[in-house]
Amino acid sequence: MEIKQIGILHIDTEFGWRGGQQQVAYLLENLHKKGFHTCLICQPQSEFSKFCKRKKIPYISLKMHNEADIIAGLKIARICYRKKFRILHLHSAHALAIGIWAKLFYRELFLISVRRVDFHIRNAFSKKFKYNNNWMNRIVCISNGIRKVLLEDGIEQNKLVTIHSGIDIHKFDQIEPGKEFREMWKIPANHLIVGTVAAIVGHKDYPNLLKTAKIVLSKIENLTFIAVGTGIDESKIKKMASDLNLGKRFIFAGFQENVGLFLKNFDVFVLASKLEGLGTSILDALSVGLPVIACNVGGIPEIVRNNHNGFLVPSQNDNKLAKAMLALIQDQESRKRFGKNALEFVKKFDINITIQKNLNLYNELLK
Repeated sequence: MEIKQIGILHIDTEFGWRGGQQQVAYLLENLHKKGFHTCLICQPQSEFSKFCKRKKIPYISLKMHNEADIIAGLKIARICYRKKFRILHLHSAHALAIGIWAKLFYRELFLISVRRVDFHIRNAFSKKFKYNNNWMNRIVCISNGIRKVLLEDGIEQNKLVTIHSGIDIHKFDQIEPGKEFREMWKIPANHLIVGTVAAIVGHKDYPNLLKTAKIVLSKIENLTFIAVGTGIDESKIKKMASDLNLGKRFIFAGFQENVGLFLKNFDVFVLASKLEGLGTSILDALSVGLPVIACNVGGIPEIVRNNHNGFLVPSQNDNKLAKAMLALIQDQESRKRFGKNALEFVKKFDINITIQKNLNLYNELLK
């Protein structure tokens, strides 16, 4: 059966826009461009609804309240029946449950869910109802690290498939650093810049990064840190930075549309996460030739090879993170070597490879 004829319906229940939504956007745009019968169901007034409207990608706004929203499941089942969608691609945790409700009313559906976090599944009911449910055909893990966690949690092996997240590796090719950047952020011309792009939330472990910055800045004068991102812990983290007297040498840049401009001005990229499904911000950094320092958790070791394109250190250890950072900051040749290796290594994570693997999965299910 031809996929283009039977159709793929994607569901994302989030209102905001983070790395997961960008992955769905890449897939949607590509399928739409190639003429697939595809559509997205998203929340009204969500960032995704605005994106689809702007890009002229088919979408349906539908209020989805929570995992118990059986009415949303019924409405989606009706949409699938009328518009001949056979594959439901579920891109968020709540979408997974709603997809199961939809299959309750329309048994012809194939269900694919995506797991983007390496948290263990603590709730036994959720484990049985959502993940080991016989109606769930496949669970896509965006890293082998996530697959390992799900296996440890008792999820059936035959349901799991790893499809690494990808990026547009040429997205930032035309962006130039520009001297205006340093003027805008009041960074001296002789300073190296260590940067991160991460939401200010618990698992990104900003306290570890701030304590590391305190150690490093006490030893190196011509250095500035920049953090791009916002989040629920922002006020707490900014207070911590103030208590550590980091001052103007640790800049919180907030949400930025043009992330590429920041990456092109960084000298080193750091991600201090204590939990991380994969880390597409690292892939973006690699795509512009940045050396990376990151914690050895989740899927990160699949994209950062120690002493090849960066350094891996234990999580929640500011002393070891600081030691790796000092070594890289003080060694220009290693930065150049890691950066060169980064440009070659990141080719394995071209978004076109990710999209093709999703198409292969659709074909596999239909057969």
